[in-house]
Amino acid sequence: MRYSRTHKQPGEQMYIASTAVVFAEIFKVLACLAIIFRGSSYRWSVFVNQLREEILAKPWETLKLAIPSGLYTIQNNLLYVALSNLDAATYQVTYQLKILTTALFSVCMLHKRLGMLKWLSLVLLMIGVTLVQWHADEKAPTSKELSLSGQVVGVLAVLTACCSSGFAGVYFEKILKGTKASIWMRNVQLGSFGVVFGLMAVMINDGSQVSRGGFLQGYNRITWIVISLQAFGGLVGAAVIKYADNILKGFAASLSIVVSSFVSFYFLGDFQPTSFFFLGTCGVLVATFLYGVPERSQAEVNPV
Repeated sequence: MRYSRTHKQPGEQMYIASTAVVFAEIFKVLACLAIIFRGSSYRWSVFVNQLREEILAKPWETLKLAIPSGLYTIQNNLLYVALSNLDAATYQVTYQLKILTTALFSVCMLHKRLGMLKWLSLVLLMIGVTLVQWHADEKAPTSKELSLSGQVVGVLAVLTACCSSGFAGVYFEKILKGTKASIWMRNVQLGSFGVVFGLMAVMINDGSQVSRGGFLQGYNRITWIVISLQAFGGLVGAAVIKYADNILKGFAASLSIVVSSFVSFYFLGDFQPTSFFFLGTCGVLVATFLYGVPERSQAEVNPV
């Protein structure tokens, strides 16, 4: 995503991020519809009946998906803002704060019980992220100078996306695990609202630019790869929420910190790792490990 937003040929026009969000939602809906059609043994009548029964016949259940869809749309647009103003590694580690917000919403909305060790791992995660950000005011060699105001905008965008991600993810988990509808059907509903909200965002934020240069202005092969990755990642994330939970999904994503740092340093050339960064990254990874350590129940501590 960052490569597509910061590297372009001379004279090449930058694509509009809000339109990319819309296409990612369209790709998800089409993929889910294809899976549902396959599940109906490629019988059109069965396929249509499934859509009618789960979407049109249950309008209230469908409308429930409008809430996380709207939040995901906001979040996806914020991520493009953040990636345009932060280096990839800093963005990735900072975005791990969504683990904390997800845990808080899980406790409040799903009544999950987190023991002392798990909360300790979350605090360690916050410390690790703080250490990673400690070098933000140092002048590091980058391919694109990032202004202080731009970094502030990037950090605010990430923090807002963390809150949006935490609430929307837990809300979506509650819906997925409290219904008999398939995960693919729920993603059709979620993605349909996402397309609507995404088009609204395009009209409000980039309507004049789209009217001048068109919806597909600045698109190239890299743009379509980014959109496909976003769509595929959304479907994989939904599957993890369905069969595991949001907190596990968040901690598993922490492994991408190492990959992002490697790519950012060796290929994008816009990040210079420091000792604070490595210390903070270690803190994040240790926190991930501690969270996975099973805690002894009260019955095991005080056997009858």
